[in-house]
Amino acid sequence: MAGRPQTVERVLAVPSDLNGTGHYVHWGVVQVSVANVVVVGLMLVVFVAALLLPFPRGRGRR
Repeated sequence: MAGRPQTVERVLAVPSDLNGTGHYVHWGVVQVSVANVVVVGLMLVVFVAALLLPFPRGRGRR
């Protein structure tokens, strides 16, 4: 292997700078971080997918 081996800390490191200031979205008096908007958006996508995708069916009902 060329180069030095990756340590666990390097593999699990966050690809963005967590020491900086956060980014926020403003809607009037509501202020939400961009990270929370992304999480809420993903939760909505999963919720809609759960409503629209069919449940798996068994082989046959008796």
